[in-house]
Amino acid sequence: MLFPTLDFAVFFLVVFTISWELRRQFEARKLFLLAASYFFYGYWDWRFTGLLFTSSLLNYWAGCLLQRCEEDRKRRIIVAIAVGLNLTILGFFKYYGFFLDTLTDLLVRLEIERDLPFLEIILPVGISFFTFQGISYVVDVYRKDAQAVKSLVDLCLYISFFPQLVAGPIVRAAHFLPQLNTAPRLTQRQIAFGIVLILSGLFKKMVIANYLATELVDKVFFDPSAYGAVDLAIGVYAYAVQIYCDFSGYSDIAIGIAALLGFQFDRNFNQPYRAKSLQDFWRRWHISLSTWLRDYLYKPLGGSRGVKSLAYRNIIITMVLGGVWHGAAWTFILWGVFHGLAITIERLIRELKPQPVFALAGHGYGDDAIGRVLKVSDTGGRFVTNFTGVLITFNLVCFSWILFRSPDLDTALALLRGLSDWAVAPELTTPFLGVLVFGSLGSQFLPGDWADRLAERLVAFGAVRLGLMLGVGLLLIEAVSPEGVAPFIYFQF
Repeated sequence: MLFPTLDFAVFFLVVFTISWELRRQFEARKLFLLAASYFFYGYWDWRFTGLLFTSSLLNYWAGCLLQRCEEDRKRRIIVAIAVGLNLTILGFFKYYGFFLDTLTDLLVRLEIERDLPFLEIILPVGISFFTFQGISYVVDVYRKDAQAVKSLVDLCLYISFFPQLVAGPIVRAAHFLPQLNTAPRLTQRQIAFGIVLILSGLFKKMVIANYLATELVDKVFFDPSAYGAVDLAIGVYAYAVQIYCDFSGYSDIAIGIAALLGFQFDRNFNQPYRAKSLQDFWRRWHISLSTWLRDYLYKPLGGSRGVKSLAYRNIIITMVLGGVWHGAAWTFILWGVFHGLAITIERLIRELKPQPVFALAGHGYGDDAIGRVLKVSDTGGRFVTNFTGVLITFNLVCFSWILFRSPDLDTALALLRGLSDWAVAPELTTPFLGVLVFGSLGSQFLPGDWADRLAERLVAFGAVRLGLMLGVGLLLIEAVSPEGVAPFIYFQF
């Protein structure tokens, strides 16, 4: 069930109405939201609801065992088994085919080809997201950062809550579970905030992302050799905008829907294309995943503690596994390698680069004429440095998106080769697509809290007028969007 469809609109209207009717009956409301979430997930393929429940039950039992056990050695064994089983489930469904394909290629090269047990496995939608939520819950209970829940319903609802089930954001148990046991409230501000995010998310996905995908990106990456450097370069920038609008659009809708149901989620994107470094980019892009990798992989590996070479190793391992999380293909692995190496080089440069005189002096400019000149010079220097940092970071990210989007390495190499041919006139790039690409990139420099500001202004509208605004907004988006509803990109992860 896709968000921008009539089916989902009817589904959400029913869920919204009944859930608020049950607001004084906590247990009944939780059971209803759980049933609605399983219906939502089973709408794709009901068979995978069993996998979702199995994952939830596994993590529930692990949490209960950890809560009762005080011996450190036994607790380590429990958490290791639980995390291992979670990763085994994820690995079987997501990486079985990739592993056998790779093994077959290796055996062919060694001239010892064998018949291998190939299975046609369907990848369950959202398996990476609900598996990571389960792992975070078990590890938090192990670390005593969260209490194990007594109710299986609570944990099942935490893992399966439909707004973020299939494409995130990855929600932490310590943030979500307490909200299940507090009286839900729906304020005018929540309504306004939810509507702003839902409409902005739908516009990003249905208009910007879909137009760029169908008119430019899909064609460029299907056959790069058919186009010149202008189309290819704009196509790469267009994909940077498409994947941002597609994924942040989903997150906006999910956060907005959760707000209308009385739940608060943290933001998942923070204008990533205004980042001044790759490290800054990962603080702004898919924040729930980057913080998950930091807290449950990078820090357990040792983080930045100890010898610097080990810290660099930890960065590379974390980013490579982040690439593997996105998909079972060499392109994703190399994408992770690129980011890991680039962040490591970035750190090395920052550590070796001498600080400016002004910074070493603590910006003690003084009030004399020389001090004023130094202050202006420092401000201008920082602007140039920041602008250069943003420009370099954005283009490095776009280069990595070539690997991420390409179906295979041959396509990525063909596109890179094609970027040298600037003599061919553009066939795909139009003024309309140019406005979508560069207008969207320009919007990254709007105030970061624009949605909150707009919601505050809309509070005075009242619930009825806000509802009418939502209806009119949906109709306008439907009218200007291309035909068809493309699945969200992150459904495949």
